[in-house]
Amino acid sequence: MGRHFEVRKAAMAKSNAAKTKVYSKYGKEIYIAAKAGVPDPNMNVALKRVIDKAKAEQVPADVIKRAIDKASSGADESYTSVVYEGFGPGNSKFIIECLTNNVNRTASAVKTCFNKAKSKLGVPGCVSHEFNHNAVVALSETDEETVLNALMEADVDVEDIEAEDGEVIVYGPTTSLYEMKEACEKANLKIESYEITWIPTEYCSVEGEEKELFDRLISLLEDDDDVQDVYHNVQ
Repeated sequence: MGRHFEVRKAAMAKSNAAKTKVYSKYGKEIYIAAKAGVPDPNMNVALKRVIDKAKAEQVPADVIKRAIDKASSGADESYTSVVYEGFGPGNSKFIIECLTNNVNRTASAVKTCFNKAKSKLGVPGCVSHEFNHNAVVALSETDEETVLNALMEADVDVEDIEAEDGEVIVYGPTTSLYEMKEACEKANLKIESYEITWIPTEYCSVEGEEKELFDRLISLLEDDDDVQDVYHNVQ
């Protein structure tokens, strides 16, 4: 599969605007998880998992608390998960995951982003067949054999394991993400990151004007509050 599982060009950690985007993203996810069950992470496994990821992204405690309080207050804000696919500059291909309370608004906004970058929003399935949808756990300070033994002992379903330069990457079906994570934690292995992601089967490169348009498309998509994650096949 290649080690380039971090296919998002989401340089989201260096400006106040970028941090606000991250806070908004996790605020929605925490609200949805809390609303779907008990708004207590000790009693709601899904909520606890989202909070753990938010904390790993350095989302402040007050942002997390506000999202939980909002769900507890009886607020009735409904979000829909939507996935868009499209063709970017050159041979680039995109998958965009959104959470929205207005699908028509989001569809129009995403289409406008593509138009402004001289690109084309496609139909469902137009590019996703060229990506693998995987759970990915990245570990450090370990080796492939140690990780494999931990996963086998926990009887966790995985698809591939890669090791290079002291880092081990585990790939599995999306349904196995937390089982993979928990098996590694139980074995006291150091987890650097864990996520469900889209991994392209082939990569491409963009240069010159295509690179400028590509960067513009990324920027426009990331500026949209409804966009949660952007995936692409550019090396």
